[in-house]
Amino acid sequence: MDIDPMSVVESTEPAGAKDRASARLNMLVAITVAILATFMGICKVKDDNIVQSMQQAQANKIDHWAFYQARNIREEIAKSSVVQIRLAMIGRRAEERTAYEEALRSYESIALEQARKKDELKQQADQDQKDYDAANFRDDQFDLSDALIAIAIALLAVTALTHQRWLYFAALIPTGAGVVMGLSGLLEWSFHPTGLIKLLS
Repeated sequence: MDIDPMSVVESTEPAGAKDRASARLNMLVAITVAILATFMGICKVKDDNIVQSMQQAQANKIDHWAFYQARNIREEIAKSSVVQIRLAMIGRRAEERTAYEEALRSYESIALEQARKKDELKQQADQDQKDYDAANFRDDQFDLSDALIAIAIALLAVTALTHQRWLYFAALIPTGAGVVMGLSGLLEWSFHPTGLIKLLS
């Protein structure tokens, strides 16, 4: 039986073209995964710093509210001392009243000072909460970016295994969304899909 060399060449040509297409697809997948991994790494560094600032803001808020309570107690003690001194002054002779009035002025001054410092601490605690909320807003952006890029990488892995070109294009949807969310966190954009984040949190 004679073998026709031309038939062998014809039969191997489509297989070679298919292998080249698969190789190109695998190369695209590899490049895309490498870019996404690099982008995720950059976002991770920034997100970790944001989480640290959130923890610091939370600690500051707790400290400020604790100091607020301490100032409140001091204010109340000073106010009660004022009341006691006023009651003790009743019926005292003029020469005795001088010492009471001096003590009264001192405790009234302490009460006013504690009230002022207490208000300052309340403002600081409120600012700490605002700082925490602002950092949490950006942390949500990075969390959503991580999730979307993880989905994209999973789809790209399946693409590499199955050599289905349409899967690569399907993977570009979560890729694009993940990159947009990551850039929103990095560049402090206000884009924040609140409904989706509430669903996931």
